Amino acid sequence: MAQSLFVSSNTISSPHFLRGSNFFFSFTLSLSLSLSPPTLPLSREEHCSSINASKTPPGHLKLLHNCRSTKTTIRAASQSVEIPRQWYNLVADLPVKPPPALHPKTYKPVTPQDWSPLFPEELIKQENSNARFIDIPEEVIDVYELWRPTPLIRAKRLEKLLETPAKIYYKYEGGSPAGSHKPNTAVPQVWYNSQEGVKSVVTETGAGQWGSSLAFACSLFGLNCEVWQVRASYDQKPYRKLMMQTWGAKVHPSPSTITEAGRRILEKDPASPGSLGIAISEAVEVAAKNSDTKYCLGSVLNHVLLHQTVIGEECIKQMEAIGVTPDVIIGCTGGGSNFGGLAFPFIREKLAGKINPVIRAVEPAACPSLTKGVYAYDYGDTAGMTPLMKMHTLGHEFIPDPIHAGGLRYHGMAPLISHVYDLGFMEAYAIPQIECFRGAIQFARTEGLIPAPEPAHAIAATIREALHCKETGESKVILMAMCGHGHFDLPAYDKYLQGNMIDLSFAEERIQDSMANIPNMLHK
Repeated sequence: MAQSLFVSSNTISSPHFLRGSNFFFSFTLSLSLSLSPPTLPLSREEHCSSINASKTPPGHLKLLHNCRSTKTTIRAASQSVEIPRQWYNLVADLPVKPPPALHPKTYKPVTPQDWSPLFPEELIKQENSNARFIDIPEEVIDVYELWRPTPLIRAKRLEKLLETPAKIYYKYEGGSPAGSHKPNTAVPQVWYNSQEGVKSVVTETGAGQWGSSLAFACSLFGLNCEVWQVRASYDQKPYRKLMMQTWGAKVHPSPSTITEAGRRILEKDPASPGSLGIAISEAVEVAAKNSDTKYCLGSVLNHVLLHQTVIGEECIKQMEAIGVTPDVIIGCTGGGSNFGGLAFPFIREKLAGKINPVIRAVEPAACPSLTKGVYAYDYGDTAGMTPLMKMHTLGHEFIPDPIHAGGLRYHGMAPLISHVYDLGFMEAYAIPQIECFRGAIQFARTEGLIPAPEPAHAIAATIREALHCKETGESKVILMAMCGHGHFDLPAYDKYLQGNMIDLSFAEERIQDSMANIPNMLHK
């Protein structure tokens, strides 16, 4: 029965934290600030105040973010918050439960047995759970301590540049070993597989953040890792491939000649740039055909977004500690894991009537599933091998143009985020990549951190909101998800700085053609 699912075709100052996130943070900050324009440094009074507020040497002040704010309460908040001991499941608090995934042959709700060729038992339980909180295993927390808790940072220099009365905060996830939020779910996924005796896992990756994270987790728990990386990103970001290989993973460009799904795509288009949907088809095909192999997914599914809620749970406590409540929460969306990880705990508080922020997803104009897609049952992959999920989709055959934000090139959206969007608890914008890179440059030259192209979308939307506050005089508190650094995306920055970047957008005709292949009987 299960085989028929597939259609052929402790604190921030701990030693762990210091050896984890602060390498990236202190290096990038100290280097970038030395290159920043001379018009935006801290004043001598502010700098001396920050040093006098702590007896720690100046180099360590950078590690602890003291130079980022004259208020030591922000630093104290980051230090005092502990790693969450439980993940939060938004499903438990929704007034209307999300639609179930459907079997691609019978169109009946997928059972746990149907999922078993792909996932270990515990992840299947989490995928279908209605429990409000799920305990995080101690072994997972032990690894989290390498970089968690992550800092909440006030972007005062960016505020000054924009001359806005708004207060901008960002939750920075780039201090993990892989440089993004993705290890938050890679570590538990690999750990649960290891507990059930699984020897190998396969996956897809776009920009390489997820593939790097899974390779890192597999190196800790002794599993083999095989990754299909979207061809466009495989070519654009060679150091991500080397990072995965350094951690022991085998990496293939997708589409590849290794799988039936890949060969079919290459027959139609030998120069295909690939997509996350195609790479998912290839990885799922390999997992389905090998009993000793499971599949790991970096976004979209409920259990993935569940693991990411450590971001929002930490952030709520950090903001409470400094007496700040967000008016606007902004995050980029591709499959939805980063956005859901920050937003879901805040949506819980919003549903409880405790706060009432605007919650805004930002997607690329070239792949606008929320803003231009249809809410319908569709396959999660290009070949149609996965269950059907109700989500905002551009059609599973849609192949986005090769924008530099490779992690956002997915034809659909996490079903749970789609459901929340459909219920009206959040809104969505689409922004072209030149505006995003312009915002990323402003951020890098004021805050010191070079963002990945994906969170550059959230930065662009944050700048829009901050400039709107400048016009209205509103001193809103804006909270932004800064999900990773862009150290391996410098060729994209070079393209922008040389004036060679262009805005890629979807063709209406291509979307209509792709949407025509969404299963019609379920398109409602």
